[in-house]
Amino acid sequence: QVQLVESGGGLVQAGGSLRLSCAASGRTATVFGMGWFRQAPGKEREFVSGISSRGDNTYYADSAKGRFTISRVNAKNTMYLQMNSLKPEDTAVYYCAAIEWGPPHYSDYRAYDHWGQGTQVTVSS
Repeated sequence: QVQLVESGGGLVQAGGSLRLSCAASGRTATVFGMGWFRQAPGKEREFVSGISSRGDNTYYADSAKGRFTISRVNAKNTMYLQMNSLKPEDTAVYYCAAIEWGPPHYSDYRAYDHWGQGTQVTVSS
């Protein structure tokens, strides 16, 4: 099994920044793709960003491009999401997820085999 724990969420003013972290434990050697999703109240879970096993390929939703940066440090079994220029519409619970068995369709939540509990991000106007 793979366990994922997010941290770094909080309350920030519009225009501010936050860095989310996702720490993986357990059977991490078989995890390859990872990603971030978010879910706002009353809305469906949506893709934010994904990253390949070695971090050499990254993927972003249009809403995240130019503002968010995904990265991972495999030696630490940790993935990050640096979020800059935050907007009130970024307010949501952010989830990290991992793909263990593939295929790596990063933007499709059904491709992910493991999920964290989520961390709340609130952006005030």
